[in-house]
Amino acid sequence: MALHFDRTEFDARRDRLVIEMAARKLDAMLLFSQESMYWLTGYDTFGFCFFQCLAVKADGSMVLMTRSADLRQARQTSILDNIVVWTDRDGANPASELRNLLNELDLLGCRIGIEYDTHGLTGKNTRLLDEEMRTFATTEDASDIISRLRLFKSAAEIAKATKAAALTDAALEAALPLIKQGGDEGAILAAMQGAIFAGGGDYPANEFIIGSGADALLCRNKSGRRKLNKNDQLTLEWAGVFNHYHAPMMRTILTGKASRRHQELFEAARDALLAAEKAMVPGRTFGDVFDAHAKVMEAHGLTRHRLNACGYSVGARFSPSWMDAQMFYAGNPEPIAPDMTLFAHMIIMDSDSETAMTLGRTYLTTDSAPKALSRHDLDLIVQ
Repeated sequence: MALHFDRTEFDARRDRLVIEMAARKLDAMLLFSQESMYWLTGYDTFGFCFFQCLAVKADGSMVLMTRSADLRQARQTSILDNIVVWTDRDGANPASELRNLLNELDLLGCRIGIEYDTHGLTGKNTRLLDEEMRTFATTEDASDIISRLRLFKSAAEIAKATKAAALTDAALEAALPLIKQGGDEGAILAAMQGAIFAGGGDYPANEFIIGSGADALLCRNKSGRRKLNKNDQLTLEWAGVFNHYHAPMMRTILTGKASRRHQELFEAARDALLAAEKAMVPGRTFGDVFDAHAKVMEAHGLTRHRLNACGYSVGARFSPSWMDAQMFYAGNPEPIAPDMTLFAHMIIMDSDSETAMTLGRTYLTTDSAPKALSRHDLDLIVQ
């Protein structure tokens, strides 16, 4: 088996889940999130774009229902020894086959938690599932259970995140020599992703974000590449990835000379990030981190140029996003605790002057101040 963790690590995760299930009085859970399956068993696939489900009973026993294409994938990458294949055919209803499996597991009339909040369960499949469950069992949305368990990282997971952060740094170092007048965005991306692959890393759960000129103000990747001008702005958001653990970073890098507006926005971004760091300690909340950043932005007169969130938890993620559910936004009561890996990003987009500035990095929370996982400083980079 190609496992990334010792069996004892998976046993500890299963035990934590069983305790949470007992607290919620659940007889079983139906997992559709690929992140949950990977965290609990090591199962590593992008086959979650089709119907598949990991059923977990209150005693910790597990059965995976998947397609034939993922049978060997599950055997090769996970601790699972009970794998059932549903059959592709015209008019197939895998939810009906899942109900039959649950009946064999003696779960008729039981209380079952379901992971609804995941890209691993489409709207169509949700309707099929709910119809089958309607007369079979009492169900509830249990999307938050493993998502929150995954928020707290073990020592083995922290080691993966630390390695991912080293790959993040390597990607930046590969990109910097290419960020100059005439530099090609495609070549920059190739160098960054190449450095991560060469270092033993993985594909990211979402595309790297790259944009220069007016596109430096965009927060998403788009098709099309351009070459840099003598005086230009380049926004990059990327992540080193190791065994699916992500350590994102975000920077706006300038070519030529920094304008006065770029300098003003950079100072605000740096001040806001440092304020967010001070709030990223036990006893404070995710909402407090957002408020610390927002207060600085307001003091710099940038409230309408900032975003309504300034970061999120990261860990082992699959497409289409490396973002975990827990985010830094106003009012989020989630407590900051030790052993979280959190990405804080300061994003300022001044559409009036078409000036962009971003600054972000991944942290490991501790009993006191958070530890930045990158070895790079926060200075403005002008090439």
